[in-house]
Amino acid sequence: MALKFMTAEEAALFVHHDENVGFGGFTPAGCPKSVPTAIAKRAAEEHAKGNPFQIGMFTGASTGNSLDGELSRVKAIKFRTPYQSNKDLRTLLNARETHYYDLHLSELAQNLRYGFLGKVDVAIIEACDVTESGEIVPTCGVGIAPTICRLADRIIVELNRKHPKELRGMHDIYEPADPPYRREIPIYTPSDRIGTPYIKVDPSKIVAVVETDIENEGSPFAPLDDVTMAIGRNVADFLVHEMKAGRIPKEFVPLQSGVGNVANAVLGCMGENKVIPAFNVYTEVIQDAVIKLMEEGRVTFASGCSLTVSNEVINKIYANLSFFKDKILLRPQEISNNPEIARRLGLVTINTALEADIFGNINSTHVSGTRMMNGIGGSGDFTRAGMLSVFTTPSTAKDGKISSIVPMVSHLDHSEHSVKILITEYGVADLRGTSPIQRAHAIIDNCVHPDYRPLLREYLQQGIKGHTPHNLKNCFAFHEELAASGDMHNVDWSRDNRPK
Repeated sequence: MALKFMTAEEAALFVHHDENVGFGGFTPAGCPKSVPTAIAKRAAEEHAKGNPFQIGMFTGASTGNSLDGELSRVKAIKFRTPYQSNKDLRTLLNARETHYYDLHLSELAQNLRYGFLGKVDVAIIEACDVTESGEIVPTCGVGIAPTICRLADRIIVELNRKHPKELRGMHDIYEPADPPYRREIPIYTPSDRIGTPYIKVDPSKIVAVVETDIENEGSPFAPLDDVTMAIGRNVADFLVHEMKAGRIPKEFVPLQSGVGNVANAVLGCMGENKVIPAFNVYTEVIQDAVIKLMEEGRVTFASGCSLTVSNEVINKIYANLSFFKDKILLRPQEISNNPEIARRLGLVTINTALEADIFGNINSTHVSGTRMMNGIGGSGDFTRAGMLSVFTTPSTAKDGKISSIVPMVSHLDHSEHSVKILITEYGVADLRGTSPIQRAHAIIDNCVHPDYRPLLREYLQQGIKGHTPHNLKNCFAFHEELAASGDMHNVDWSRDNRPK
């Protein structure tokens, strides 16, 4: 069957008001760009005529500015899941002008197959190759692409020439069967291949192929500072201590690491610490630091859902595919983030907290409990299932006016039952096998900024008698003070107007 080549504007006509659209990719890596921009232009034109035009959106995770950004700015999104990081979209979510469903990333594909979230009308996929027989080879991110391609009535392919056809072979596309027919997912090492190197679809569903030549929206992270480097060293030193104690095997275990500056610092410090042997990565996002360690022989294999790297690094990978192709495998997020596999492989999981409390609960998503930042992402997929779950955070934010560790988190994403280790630039709190009061002392003594330790110790003294010594009248005093004066330092437990 001949492929139907057309412009992005022509392809956008296949997307209609009030339909649900699934997008391939994961982070800006592998996300379509030209067709979403054309859809946004069409929405703006319809709005100018007084006509409604909004779509429901299913994505792998966050996307680029040409997808989330363009559609947000013309208010063309009626519903969005499962993760985002675009400032314009965030503004809509927090103004409640767009509905948002925050979801564990490993669950989205199966929720779509189960019909929990409605129909998928259109799938839009970025590919480096597509054949007349219906083989679609994704670029540098997979996300939910296999599932939305199977479920959608119509498929639009962005054939992006910036990504070489020779990427074929770097992907492992696999969908588990749905209950009651599901079997184990047969991945026993990060390098195991269980699927196909392409997405196979009914070619009659490919209604448009749009040729593009657009670079990834991948920018490098900010330079590492003293705080992020101190966190990285503390993580590496802790893992070495665990190896020496025999709690991590001498050959090490695969690593999962979240996205961002702290994650890059952690990976860099692990690579520099030669007590830690060369290791494998089983994660969702493969970052610049992983590629650098791979070149240095410190990472032997990386399995993930996307190559979320800077444009400089993706060009380096493409220029040296013969070196990287047998060391990197890109999977759907249902597999890269699968808790079954995380538990089987015994992952060390390292993710970032927006806020933690003194009893070990983690807020990953909401500023002051109300304003959505990005979403829970894949952190929950890995945290509960990993062998050793680590959360990292700088001890303070906003020039010290905010303590990242508070009496009670203002929003709960990961409970104390899932969090084993908390690490800041000041040190490590090992929460395994500890009671609530032991956890509180370990976190205050080892992780809290010195300015806030006296305030948190005073809070503990106020706690009612019980297993977990909270004072429910004062547990959000840090947040209340931040709202009132802009500085958590100003909390005064003896103040007359402070509830007692």
